[in-house]
Amino acid sequence: MISKVSATEFKFTTEWRISAPLSEVYDTITQCHDWPIWWQSVEKVEKLVPGEASGVGSVHRFTWRGRIPYSLTFDMRVTRLVPLALIEGQASGEMVGAGRWCFFYGDGVTTVHYEWHVHTNRPWMNLIAPLARPLFSWNHHQVMRQGAMGLAHLLNASLESVHTERYCNRVR
Repeated sequence: MISKVSATEFKFTTEWRISAPLSEVYDTITQCHDWPIWWQSVEKVEKLVPGEASGVGSVHRFTWRGRIPYSLTFDMRVTRLVPLALIEGQASGEMVGAGRWCFFYGDGVTTVHYEWHVHTNRPWMNLIAPLARPLFSWNHHQVMRQGAMGLAHLLNASLESVHTERYCNRVR
């Protein structure tokens, strides 16, 4: 069944292509407590729950600040992890929903594919979302571009491409 997406719901997909080994890219992404070092929009990461040795069940609190002057804080619980291939998690707090990192390697390039399906949970954002939706989307794209550039710089690798888009306005 196809239904309309509400004004407070966002579905994004991002793809980074970086000329670095898969293990280096994956390890850097999984070490999220270090993100503020290389990802300009990440203000703070706090470990709340350690989870299993694999990382499943761990919970981190992220505080983000994009190009527009507001911060968002949410908790992310790792729900599934396949080493060097997949990390899935559930967000709660000021953003509620799911995120999924997928990793691929070929021809000397690691492709990082990220899906973010969330809705806002802050009253002021929900109130202005019908009008500010394009601005919120633009902000997300800028945050993801900064992440790709920061990761490539940290790994002393070439950023081959960054592609971020909003899903169509319908739920699949």
